[in-house]
Amino acid sequence: MALGTRKQRERQASLWVAKQELPVSAAHPFYERLNGLLESEKFDEFAEAACQRYYAAKMGRPALAPGIYFRCLLVGYFEGIDSERGIAWRAADSLGIRQFLGIGLDERSPDC
Repeated sequence: MALGTRKQRERQASLWVAKQELPVSAAHPFYERLNGLLESEKFDEFAEAACQRYYAAKMGRPALAPGIYFRCLLVGYFEGIDSERGIAWRAADSLGIRQFLGIGLDERSPDC
């Protein structure tokens, strides 16, 4: 058996990747169930109505939807992450968490 090199196995990455070819991870069962519960209770509508008066029409950077922000805080609580920077890193790193937050693969993850 001959010794191969890593250089021989390298190939140039494609410049175009169709969205259908991107990997889809199975969502975490806990977050999938929690998301179903939040949707059935219309949590996003409740959070947006409760936070409406704190959002300016146009000031600063675009606002993060309250439902996504509270979901980020839930991720931090359930995974023991005590900083918003850590929560943002986890959201950027995990496909299952992105699915729980409702963030597509073509969107930037929130910086909570």
